[in-house]
Formats: sequence, structure tokens, C-alpha cells
Amino acid sequence: MELVWDERPIGMSFWPLDADAPASIPRREDIRIRTQDGALVRGVLWTPPTGEAWKTAVILSHPRGDFSHHYACPLLAAAGYAVLGFATRYLNNDADCLHESCVLDVVAAAGEMRSRGAENVILFGNSGGGSLMALAQAETQCGDAWIGCAAHPGEGVFMEQVIDPSVLDETDALGVNPDLDMYDPANGWRPWPEPCQYDPAWVARYRQAQRARIERIDARAREALAIGKQGRVDARDAVAGSDAWRDGRRRGLYTPYMVTYRTLANPAYLDLSIEPDDRPMGSLFAFPDPFESNYSSFGLGRVMTPRGWLSTWSSISSPARLADTMPRVNCPTMILHPTADTEIRLSQARAIRDASGAEDRTYVELENAPHYLEGHRVSAMEQVDGWIRARF
Repeated sequence: MELVWDERPIGMSFWPLDADAPASIPRREDIRIRTQDGALVRGVLWTPPTGEAWKTAVILSHPRGDFSHHYACPLLAAAGYAVLGFATRYLNNDADCLHESCVLDVVAAAGEMRSRGAENVILFGNSGGGSLMALAQAETQCGDAWIGCAAHPGEGVFMEQVIDPSVLDETDALGVNPDLDMYDPANGWRPWPEPCQYDPAWVARYRQAQRARIERIDARAREALAIGKQGRVDARDAVAGSDAWRDGRRRGLYTPYMVTYRTLANPAYLDLSIEPDDRPMGSLFAFPDPFESNYSSFGLGRVMTPRGWLSTWSSISSPARLADTMPRVNCPTMILHPTADTEIRLSQARAIRDASGAEDRTYVELENAPHYLEGHRVSAMEQVDGWIRARF
């Protein structure tokens, strides 16, 4: 049975590789789960090879990615666990992604595993799945342990560090304020693959401008939501069928879409003296030059509803910031940080550790490992296996 691909499709860097394949091939079962509010969650349940019993389940997901074939699934299943990798209701489309609804998906997945006999359920959060799983645990206590693997401090927090503050007008994809352009030679940029060097004082101003852009987008989103809310009030107070009733209904139902251009502009991608670690130049999201990806059709949070932006991509308004949720995650906690991760800085991983509310807390730095742990997956999952066995 074919298990893994070495030639992974674009965007599927978390897929298993031939080098990761366990000696014994786990079983797989397609799973469909109906959530409490009627949404559909789909995934793959990986279980130990035929004849091997299990009592602990690991579940993993991502707000918009399909983790049913995540590299952790076959490795942890071969180690003796049931592993449910699943996609939330927002698979490959986070235009209206509400983390509050994603939490219901996680709760449904945890309940499914308990109904199948799991004595313990481990929430495994990789990348953007880390902040989702932490929010689910903080809000519902649906897991017995939480593992963060290359977990960033929240999708909104991540957006703030990569959004381009040189955008002059949210309706203009190409307008540039040269004083805040990390891709301007006057500010320290050099063409790829030359390293860049940005003045620390300039970087500080740049970070403030990134925050200011988030604040402006948040204001637009809240204004749009307020128009809809007022429309519903006006329709409620008007005579049914009247012009005022129909106008209020139109405004109450209309959902404007917000386009956010240029979201791959983190100076740390090109200046390795900014919070130095083991990372190479570039970004997981760039192929390979961040300049090209910043201006191309690709973009994180590119098209969002106002409520989707506020719930998922706003560093100010999203409920999924680990700084807020980790103090309420008091179950046994393990944090693995790959030190060659282009997206997450050491200071951020250590801040997640320090914010944890767990008395039983383990923090591991995986030296020279990239974001999706290529070349380090087997040893990392062996550490996860040992950590789980010591507790469950």
C-alpha cells in the first residue's frame, strides 16, 4: 500500500516523505464527523498495525489545511496511538474562517475518539494548528494534553509580522511608501539571494507601521459589521414588506469582502541578524524570493469577510492568540520548536512556553530543524512518543 510521496504538491510540505515511513504500516480509515452545529469534519484515522490495541488518541488539524496526511500521523500510529488528522469546515478556504467554529470541529473530533474508546485525547498543534488547538483546550478542556510543534503565536500575530506596512491604500496593490518598503535598496534590501541588512531603528518603525496597518484593517472590518448590524435593527423595526424593511434586510444580509494585498514582508526573512537562529534566508511561503511572493497572487488572508478577518488574521481581535490562551491550557504540555524555522522566532517559542499555565511543561528546541521538521521527523516523534508514554 502506497503511504507517502516524495514529490509533494505545492502547499503540502507537511505531508510524509519516504524517509519518514515507519517499519510497520498503520491502518487507515476515512472519517466523517457531524459537529454540534451541523458542519462536516473529514479526516483519516490512522491506527496501529492490525492486531495492536490502542488506548490513547492524538488529534491534529489546521484552520484551513488538511492534516489527514500529516507526517506525524503514520509515525505516531506506528508507535501505538490512534491518530486522527482532519480538516476543519474551512478546508482550503478561510475567507469566512471563524476560530470559534473551528473549536467546535476540534471538540467533535475529540468526542469521536472518546466514543471509539480513547481513554486520553492529545491535542497536537502544528503551525497554525497550534493556536487552534490551544484555543479549543482553553475554551472547552476537550483534551488531556496539548502538544505544540512549530506552533506560531497565533495566525493574527503571524500576520502582523509579515504584513507589508508600505501599502498606501488598501485598494491599490502596487502603491508604495518608500520609507517603509523593506524591498527598497535605500532601506537595506539587496536582490535575492544576497543577504539584506536593515537598521534596527528602521525595523522598530517598520514594526509599529505593521501594527498600524492591522488597526486600520480592523477598523474597516468593524465598520462593515456595524452597517450589517444596523440594517438588521432597521429591518426588525420596520413594517414587513415596506421599503425600509427591504433596505434594512439588504444591508443586514450583505457581506462585503476585504482584499488585503502584500502579506509577505518580514525583514527577518532576508536579514538573518534579526533575532538570529539556525534559519536560512527566505520563507516557507516564498518560491524562493519573498519579493516575488509579496507581490504575486498568493497571499495569506488575501480575501476575507470582515468577521473572518477579525477572528483569524487580526493580531488585535482574534481570540486565538497564544498569549491569551496558553495561561488557560493547564493540562500536560509539550512544546517543540525547530530552530531553523523561517517563520517563528526563538523568542516567540519561549514566550509560548513561559505563558503556559501547565505545571507539567516540557520545552524542546530541535536544532537545525525547519518548520515541518524534514530530516528530523522520526527523532522528534520519538520524543513525543516518550513524553506521552510517561504520562498516559
